[in-house]
Amino acid sequence: MARSRTLSFTVKRRTGDTFDAILNSPAKMMSDAVKSDDGWWMFSTPRGPAKLKFNENRSFGILDCVYIDEESKWDVPMRVVPSAEESEIMITLIKPENISDEQFNQRMDEIGQAFSNLKSLIEKPL
Repeated sequence: MARSRTLSFTVKRRTGDTFDAILNSPAKMMSDAVKSDDGWWMFSTPRGPAKLKFNENRSFGILDCVYIDEESKWDVPMRVVPSAEESEIMITLIKPENISDEQFNQRMDEIGQAFSNLKSLIEKPL
C-alpha cells in the first residue's frame, strides 16, 4: 500500500484570491522561477532543476499539480474550498515508488515549511 499524507490549512482570503495567489506563487517563492509557454514553472531546488505545472479548474476549486525533480515525480491533488471570508487548502501527497520512507519523511518536512511560507504569502496584504 502506498504511503500518503494530507495537509490542510486555512488562509484569511476569499477563494478566488487564494486560487490566483497559488497559481502565481512559484515566481514569489523561488527567485529563479520562470513559466514556459506550455504552463510549466521551472526553478532550482536543493536536488537540482525542477518543474511544476498546475491543472486547474477554478469553478470546482481544483489546483492539482505535477511536480518533477531529479529524484521523483509527484502527482498532487490540491483543492481550495470556500469558508465564508476564508479558504481551506488541502493537498494529498502520495509517496513515489522510487523514494524511500526516509526521503518521503524529509520531503514532508520540507513541504510543510513551503506551505507555511505559502500561507504567509497568500495572507500578505494586497
